[in-house]
Amino acid sequence: MPTVLRKDGFAVRIYFNDDLPPHVHVFKGGGQARISLGSGTESPQLVELEGMSDKDAAKALSIIIEHQVELLQRCEEYHG
Repeated sequence: MPTVLRKDGFAVRIYFNDDLPPHVHVFKGGGQARISLGSGTESPQLVELEGMSDKDAAKALSIIIEHQVELLQRCEEYHG
């Protein structure tokens, strides 16, 4: 599970053996969020939250929205 992006204390990871649809796992301060990456026509969405504050979850989603295209490309590289 490589960390593909670090920003503002968040670590964004893609698991090699994850299922579709494309998503990432975002970690900060012992908590994590699973965020669907959407597509060219759909925005990323929070799917699951575990031990992360609502404030951090909102920031994590904002980061993923900002880097959506790049992260979709990385998922394509790992999952084909």
